[in-house]
Amino acid sequence: MADNTAQEDTKARSMNFVEEEVWNDLQAGRNGGRINTRFPPEPNGYLHIGHAKAICMDFGIAERFGGTCNLRFDDTNPVKEDVEYVDSIRDDIHWLGFDWGDREYYASDYFPQLFDLAVRLIKEGKAYVDDQTSEQIAAQKGTPTQPGTDSPYRSRTPEENLDLFQRMNAGEFEEGSRVLRAKIDMSSPNMHFRDPIMYRIIKTPHHRTGTTWKVYPMYDFAHGQSDYFEGVTHSICTLEFVVHRPLYDYFVDELADSSYRPRQIEFNRLNLTYTVMSKRKLLQLVKEGLVAGWDDPRMPTISGMRRRGYTPRSIRNFIDTIGYTKYEALNSVSLLEHAVRDDLNRVATRGMAVLNPLKVVITNYPEGQVEEVEMENNPEDSNAGTHKMPFSREIYIERDDFMENPPKKFFRLAPGGEVRLKSAYIIRCENVVKDQQGNITELHCTYDPETRSGLPGASRKVKGTLHWVSAGHAVDAQVRLYDRLFNVENPAAETERDFRELLNPDSLKVVEHVKVEPFIASQAAQGTKFQFQRIGYFTPDADSTEENLVFNRTIALKDTWEKVQKNS
Repeated sequence: MADNTAQEDTKARSMNFVEEEVWNDLQAGRNGGRINTRFPPEPNGYLHIGHAKAICMDFGIAERFGGTCNLRFDDTNPVKEDVEYVDSIRDDIHWLGFDWGDREYYASDYFPQLFDLAVRLIKEGKAYVDDQTSEQIAAQKGTPTQPGTDSPYRSRTPEENLDLFQRMNAGEFEEGSRVLRAKIDMSSPNMHFRDPIMYRIIKTPHHRTGTTWKVYPMYDFAHGQSDYFEGVTHSICTLEFVVHRPLYDYFVDELADSSYRPRQIEFNRLNLTYTVMSKRKLLQLVKEGLVAGWDDPRMPTISGMRRRGYTPRSIRNFIDTIGYTKYEALNSVSLLEHAVRDDLNRVATRGMAVLNPLKVVITNYPEGQVEEVEMENNPEDSNAGTHKMPFSREIYIERDDFMENPPKKFFRLAPGGEVRLKSAYIIRCENVVKDQQGNITELHCTYDPETRSGLPGASRKVKGTLHWVSAGHAVDAQVRLYDRLFNVENPAAETERDFRELLNPDSLKVVEHVKVEPFIASQAAQGTKFQFQRIGYFTPDADSTEENLVFNRTIALKDTWEKVQKNS
């Protein structure tokens, strides 16, 4: 029986409908009070944010009710599978904060049992080999309002079917030439009961079993049986499997007894605006070089989000926020970005970086003099401490923070105007230096030496505060500014257009010769997450080295996209 304390704690908290179903099963004493869930990914691609929702559900249920969760790879199609995907799935689940202990399984573990079950069903007259093409089978199945028609091979004898099935597995027949179908009901209102395919011929070697098998089970036949073999109590999946549930139960009934059977429960999948979740389309983006790989920071993959700088807690908080229901919904990606922003605000180290530098010469500051100003590492964390930042006669500010002819209520720097340099002094613009083409090359300013923190003039107020870096101490870096990969709210709804036409051409902008303060450069190798003050949240990229610093913008400080879309 699951731990009583854990049960009482769970009962005291608000539960979603899946948790309520599991709780009710516990109270009814089903399966001896045992809870065992599973997360069953196909190793044919990298996991995305939609899978993260399922991971949080499957592992979360086990955690909340004192049970266990298996990791089972649904490796029934060797044509699309790869060990690379297996490794990436393991990494992603661990990164999200979950662990399956010694309960790592594969559908291929059960190939012998599944084959034996298929043989038994053939002998009992419940399955037959069909020689029709996939197109013929699809046409012969009928429609939701019209019954199907029997296959011309449906009346084969068990002996003939068994001989053909064994020869299929021996490799005598070509791929696509024959399948094994369950003999159920071609007039059933549930299309999935109209003699579903159980096995098909695939001659591609399997990444675990090699060339042992030439026939491979279909998902609907393998999934429920694998749950049963493992002792899974609750098979929690997304809503598209509601119509599969009767078939799931039908096949399980061929094995189950009254004391134990897995139970399937469905919840809504995660859909995000400006995002494509189709693994097929994501693979297409990767193979066609439209992104830089599965872990491209613009991708909705967990590895892409990790590389971009998202935190595990932000993803889990987002999933908790949107919740689990029985109804499909399109969630705003802004909710995810808000969760990321909220978590990074608590953990990101503050630092100074200038993306588009404009040199400022402080003419009344002593040449050759360098002093250090103290910078707060994180005002949200009282234990984060401070760091020192050099200040000198020549500094860089953002070019956008100066205007020669500013509009009203421009509270940054202008000729004759004053601003405070964050954690340093107030400066006044005295002169603008231009090249022969009229481009501004540098500003000459003066500073008020009494306005540094701790001095009498520190309380003097000005309307603008700018970030800056010392020109002689700044370190060059590359910054990659990422935006949403698609420029339409619901790419899946744009059925009349190729989804590649919907890509946002400005989803990546690379900025060279960004100037960062030395402290940022020293901490980058440790993978520190930063808030570049007044700019956004950034993380060192996997490509970054001590000699070539590269930062990804995880997210801007504010959600400007939604505002732009509303005003457009």
